[in-house]
Amino acid sequence: MKYTCLYLAFWFSPLCISAQYVGQHKSKIAVTTKIPLKAYSFDLQDVRLLDSRFKENMDREGRWMLSLPNERLLHSFKVNAGMLTDKKSSKTKMPQPLGGWESLDMELRGHSVGHLLSGLSFQYASTGEDIFKRKADSLVAGLAQVQVTLNEGGYLSAFPQQYIDRNIKGTSVWAPWYTLHKITAGLIDSYWYTGNQQALDVGIKMASWAYQKLNGLSPDQLAVMLRNEFGGMNEAWYNLYSITGNHEHKRLGDLFYHKAVLDPLAAKEDKLYKMHANTVIPKVTGEARAYELTGEAREKSITTYFWDNIVNKQTYVIGSNSDKEHFIEPGKISKYITGYTGETCNTYNMLKVTRHLFTWDADVKYADYYEKALYNHILGQQDPKTGMVCYFTPLKPGAFRVYSTRDSSFWCCVGSGFESQSKYGEAIYYHNDNGIFVNLFIPSVLNWKEKGFKVRQETNYPEEATTRFFIEEVNNEVLPLYIRYPNWATLGAKIKINGKPVKINQDAGSYISLSRKWKKGDEIEVTYPMSLKLEATPDNPKIAAITYGPVVLAGEMGTEGMKTPQPYHDPKDPYQYYDYDYNIPANLVHGLNAKGQQIWEWLKPVKGQPLTFSTTNTVNGSAVTLVPYYNLHRQRYVVYWDVN
Repeated sequence: MKYTCLYLAFWFSPLCISAQYVGQHKSKIAVTTKIPLKAYSFDLQDVRLLDSRFKENMDREGRWMLSLPNERLLHSFKVNAGMLTDKKSSKTKMPQPLGGWESLDMELRGHSVGHLLSGLSFQYASTGEDIFKRKADSLVAGLAQVQVTLNEGGYLSAFPQQYIDRNIKGTSVWAPWYTLHKITAGLIDSYWYTGNQQALDVGIKMASWAYQKLNGLSPDQLAVMLRNEFGGMNEAWYNLYSITGNHEHKRLGDLFYHKAVLDPLAAKEDKLYKMHANTVIPKVTGEARAYELTGEAREKSITTYFWDNIVNKQTYVIGSNSDKEHFIEPGKISKYITGYTGETCNTYNMLKVTRHLFTWDADVKYADYYEKALYNHILGQQDPKTGMVCYFTPLKPGAFRVYSTRDSSFWCCVGSGFESQSKYGEAIYYHNDNGIFVNLFIPSVLNWKEKGFKVRQETNYPEEATTRFFIEEVNNEVLPLYIRYPNWATLGAKIKINGKPVKINQDAGSYISLSRKWKKGDEIEVTYPMSLKLEATPDNPKIAAITYGPVVLAGEMGTEGMKTPQPYHDPKDPYQYYDYDYNIPANLVHGLNAKGQQIWEWLKPVKGQPLTFSTTNTVNGSAVTLVPYYNLHRQRYVVYWDVN
């Protein structure tokens, strides 16, 4: 990365408060960070989204979460604790159990409640609307009641403790620690983002049970247990340790170090092919937290090597990774363009890793990846019509997104979607001790209370190339703004302050530093002209996607052959997405004739429709319209084209 004109502004201190993302929740943290940092995260409540597609997604997700009755969400927990009795003689109706992965016969049941606690907490922090806190508080109170009724040393779940025993013995069971991670993380988020002390108390009791359960296990027993997916259980225990300072909680995080996966990464050995991606990525997030809390270089090496490997050798053009949930052959993207690419949880977790890495180095490459994955995968996960979300984001020509149902799917990607769609404000801005990094161009207001500085960002980006910043509150200090100069912006940049052009010495893939004593009412205008590009797969130059600036474009292919309930999940089959038959028409066009021309010669903008292009340079001469992939819903599409 290039730090032209910035090197004097970057200052870091090894002594700072360590929350989930360093810089947050300062009043609720006991353990200081042990590493040097170049950027800090703002608290989520310091940023308010303004009207945009991001806010629309967040609002839809919030309405969905609020619509799910707490008695249904807690039903399986209460059944497990023996709290529900026969009410045939009562006028009170028994709550209807949830469906899909939350059904009473599903071993993963309970995971969605943890995700909901996190999502509701993020919504409360993002909006300040008390209804989200009240619902989260009610769920926490219900979980606390279940924990007391179970009376098993702090154990809390929607399934019996025997699932954990089976896991330790190595007998078949579906990822019980994964579910406990979601519950623990949700309780911690409820404490951090809503101030719910009861949530922390319940989480500490869970940790007490887990310590007694695991601390006496032999290394061989732990190795057997850790073969099963456990989500980010290590991360959750480290986060709890950062709050309490209790070394038993740190010890719990250490016990979830999975040598078989992490030791090769520490040795910079790529053995990821065929590994289950969403099992591996959260382990690395845990190592990132461990590094921040311990300063051990090995944990940093694991995280940085892994991120570089995944982004450079495993990542599709939309920022996603995996085929049928597993890592592919390194660099062989064209071989794995199927109907089962891009499990959304993977990208959710990769963005978490990315946030940690950015605070360590403030390297623009992390912000560039974050933008790619956020716009082209996460934003498009949600169906704008219904608010439902997809599991896979299939890239096979002629496929379409398959969306969840409201209460009968509850896949893992529904749960992570509750979180992803509720925290769009979290990575727009960062800061060092002097100034503010602007990493994303999303309409929002940042209030940096410690500095008495408030800035409003207004933009229709990426539908337009210009973003405007308005200074609303100032202090009496020089304050630099570090504006990201995206790596895709190869046509240059233009900046004006109060209408006057500013000379730019940096190149794309860096930060532009604007440092001065700002005045209330100052206006900054930043423009990055966008251009069309064919982005070929690394292993086959004849298979390529089309991008325009940061946006991946997809060809509209209609709904031929799609039958009800498509494109929505049929709740009769909770695993329908895994072997889904898209019934792609045999005559669907996914070939383009470039004929030695430049892309702008055969792909033309559609007048009056931003980010919309058309071409007749298909192999059969038929016209195709291309739009942003995040906007193409409920129909077939083509992202990767055969290019002649």
